[in-house]
Parts: sequence; structure tokens; C-alpha cells
Amino acid sequence: MALAFASFGASRAENVDKQAVTVADQLPEGQEVSDTVIELAGWIVATKDSQGYPFAIIDKASAQILVFGGDGRPRGAAPGLFGSAVGDHTAPGVAGVALREIPGRDRTTPAGRFVGGFGPSIDAGRVLWVDYDSAVSIHPTATGVPAEKREERLASPTPDDNRITHGCINVSPEFYERIMQPTFEKGGVFYILPDKAPLAETFPEFAQSRETTERHDRRRARPARR
Repeated sequence: MALAFASFGASRAENVDKQAVTVADQLPEGQEVSDTVIELAGWIVATKDSQGYPFAIIDKASAQILVFGGDGRPRGAAPGLFGSAVGDHTAPGVAGVALREIPGRDRTTPAGRFVGGFGPSIDAGRVLWVDYDSAVSIHPTATGVPAEKREERLASPTPDDNRITHGCINVSPEFYERIMQPTFEKGGVFYILPDKAPLAETFPEFAQSRETTERHDRRRARPARR
């Protein structure tokens, strides 16, 4: 399973027993998890960056959501739908704008580290807020606009057609009910990888740790003098 790659990243830091973990892997067959996601998962567990809370790593480029419990054990992985605009910013005041009035360029899913949890919304009931200030939440795929074909986009084998929302993150109803709701019932931390921004700008401490490890590995691989 693709999630095994992320499980390895976490277990490398905490020696997690992958065989004891029950997960839901909805990623398309053959789709891999990036090295960056694997390394970030390991770093989060090793440094306790989520402070014992469950966390999710969201890779917009691959249209993947990987969910971990507070103990670092993987809970599930699934495709997601994201903002139709490629970008990592949040437009000022966008949270107070009606969906249909958000300019196309501002329909982004912002990158960064967010502490979120369940809470009320004006028009969608109780939702899982990723970032309340920018009105970004995770919720089940809506079927209210058939022309958008959101269910079909989630089911497609590639991430090429997964940019369709106004900025929120969609997952399948099954994954939302089975994984997202119980995992984040008491809140959690969400790490959204950037589309364009440098990783060092989005996650500076992780990027610095990664660079230090790479320098160490290069020194170890240096040939001896003769």
C-alpha cells in the first residue's frame, strides 16, 4: 500500500510497529507518497511537533491526504480535492466573501502548519476547520453541482483533475466518516505542503533539519584520502 511509505517515515523516528496499525488506504493503486511527505512525517513524530495531537499531511501536488494519530501511527490515506487556483496565499478578507464572488486567482488552498478542529459554520453545519481565519475546512465531497464532477475527480487515478474547490479540502464521505471524524474529534494539526513557496519558508524548522541531515550524509559519503 502507498501508505506503507508514510508509515515507514513515522516508524523510523519512533520504531512504530506497522503490523499493529489498522489503516484505510484509498490512494489509487500504484500511486506513491513523496519523499518529502515521508520525511516530514518522521520529523513531526521525532520532534513531537504536533504536541501529541493527531495530524494530517496534505500534499496538494499529489492530491493526497495522509492522516496520523497522536502516537504517530498512520490512520489512513486518501485523495483529496483542493482549491482551483495554484498558490499558497490567503487573500485578505476572503473568509467574508460569498463563494461565487471569490476571484479565481484567490481560490487557493493555503500552505503551512495549522491547528484546527471541529466547529460550526454558517452554511454547512459542523465542519472540520483547518484554518478558521481563512475559512478553510475539510468536508465530504459535495454533489450539489453535477457539472463539477467532484466524485469522479476523486476517483480518477491521477492528481491532474483534483483542483476544483474554492479553497476548502474535499475527501470522500466514507473517508471523512471513518477516518477524519474520529481522528480529529478533539482537534489536531494540519501540514499543507506548498505549491510554489519554498519549503524553507513554509516549514522552516523541518527544512533546516532536512538540510542538516543531508549535509551529514554527504560528509559520511566523502571518499577517504589516499
